[in-house]
Amino acid sequence: MRHVDFSPLYRSTVGFDRLFTMLDSLAQPDQAQTYPPYNIERTGENTYRITMAVAGFDEKELSIEAHAHVLQVKGEKSEEPAEVSEYLYRGIAKRAFERRFQLADHVEVQAASLKNGLLHIDLLRNIPEAMKPRRISIAAEQVETPKAIEAHIN
Repeated sequence: MRHVDFSPLYRSTVGFDRLFTMLDSLAQPDQAQTYPPYNIERTGENTYRITMAVAGFDEKELSIEAHAHVLQVKGEKSEEPAEVSEYLYRGIAKRAFERRFQLADHVEVQAASLKNGLLHIDLLRNIPEAMKPRRISIAAEQVETPKAIEAHIN
């Protein structure tokens, strides 16, 4: 079974559209691209870093966009003038690429840098104060002293 139909769930749920779209996109064959290679690492409690190997690209040939919970990295090589040399073996890829990363809620791009052929993209998960867990104190019930019933007997 290669495809799961989520349409019955769309009718009975509210607000889970993005989740079903992500699950549906995981089964797509175009998700199997391997170029350029990358690492995703956790650098702190709320910080992450994506490192991509983009040898041969400079800052002008790379673009990074973040919108609607998607981080998109594109690389397009500029046209080089025709050279008179002849390649005996060409192992360095000059192809354009586009890589997309799904970002969780409240994850934002902090910075990007290119050093030694590696593109580093630093991410921060910035949870608003209203959504952070908070401690609720529990008040103990006041124990009342038993009341005595007074009666007059004649």
